[in-house]
Amino acid sequence: QVQLVESGGGLVQPGGSLRLSCAASGSVFSVYAMGWYRQAPGKQREVVAAITNPGSTNYADSVKGRFTISINNAKNTVYLQMNSLKPEDTAIYYCNAEIRALGYGVQHYWGQGTQVTVSS
Repeated sequence: QVQLVESGGGLVQPGGSLRLSCAASGSVFSVYAMGWYRQAPGKQREVVAAITNPGSTNYADSVKGRFTISINNAKNTVYLQMNSLKPEDTAIYYCNAEIRALGYGVQHYWGQGTQVTVSS
């Protein structure tokens, strides 16, 4: 059906920046929304940022002013620009997308996750 492939994670020092990407491929008919979640060790998965197809965005309070989510509709790709990273941003980041696949109804899909580690 649909696959989400993430990239861009890694190790960065506090105050640094990273850019995550997530591309949807397969039988994508329509993308309604895409977003990023994260899960730190011992904690529940939480939403970080989300964007709808028209471009409406929302952010977790903890990342407002530091992270920016954007979408390239032609490429079915969502990005997360992360600036001024803090150690508490360390987590596995997961991409989520609300997509109508060809021959299927609207479903939520998840990527495999990408590790972001903020440490000196």
